Amino acid sequence: QSPAELNDLEIAHVAYVADNIDIRYAHLALAISQNAEVREFAKTMIRDHEAVNEQALALLKKLNAQPQDNFLSKTLQTNAEKLIDEMSKLRGAEFDKKYASNELAYHKAVNDLVENAFIPNIENAEVKALFEAGLEIFKAHEGHATMMVGKLK
Repeated sequence: QSPAELNDLEIAHVAYVADNIDIRYAHLALAISQNAEVREFAKTMIRDHEAVNEQALALLKKLNAQPQDNFLSKTLQTNAEKLIDEMSKLRGAEFDKKYASNELAYHKAVNDLVENAFIPNIENAEVKALFEAGLEIFKAHEGHATMMVGKLK
């Protein structure tokens, strides 16, 4: 199974799941971290990912379509559960470093997936436009995460 072979509704579900996972990571950071920069980054993740999900849900409603669960969304969810369990046991600088490095790796991986596997294969023009706009936001997140990782070393 390849991400490039997913249909638009499966791709939409992967994106929705990925956004919700990052929102969960951010809520965990707000619950655990005392670092002002980490907390501000987490708040940005919640705000931006919730906004993108709202746009995606509105578009699905407009298209009268339902997102479709698939191998990739299930894999993301399983991996996230393990990571949330692992990170929830950390505190202080150890948590902050893990959260920041995970955010950087997660945004790199998702941005690569969106740019190289999803966008070239999305058939619906409105769905493609939403993903292109989202990619710009998430590339900015990747840059912010890169700076945060550098400061926490």
